[in-house]
Amino acid sequence: MNSGPDAEAGLRRVMCVEDDDDIRYILDFSLRQIGGYEVCAVGSGAEALATAPGFRPDLVLLDVMMPQLSGPQTLEQLRQQPGMAGVPVVFLTAKAMPEQLEDLLCHGATGVIVKPFDPVRLPQDIRMYWEHGRGHRA
Repeated sequence: MNSGPDAEAGLRRVMCVEDDDDIRYILDFSLRQIGGYEVCAVGSGAEALATAPGFRPDLVLLDVMMPQLSGPQTLEQLRQQPGMAGVPVVFLTAKAMPEQLEDLLCHGATGVIVKPFDPVRLPQDIRMYWEHGRGHRA
């Protein structure tokens, strides 16, 4: 069906920010091997802030609960970097209570993916969030 990301649509580079090594590996494998995306997977908010300007992601998957800088704190600082203000950000969280999800969206995220997620479906899910975040309709 689809051998890789749709270059015309522009979603090619995905940054994954996840402090758990196993989840980061699954994210990387899913998005690279199944989705065909170029992936930059980092283990902390500080790494994301240092890497994002050079990588120039089209979408960021951002863990909520991380040491030092939380996901919301990282998002706030990412938004201040040149070129990052309009990049869709999707939070990853193990907390799925409706009020918690609503709070995450209030931080400016395009969406929330609840862990555990389906690695086979993840590339399709982020495409939907990217289209939503860019004002496109699927």
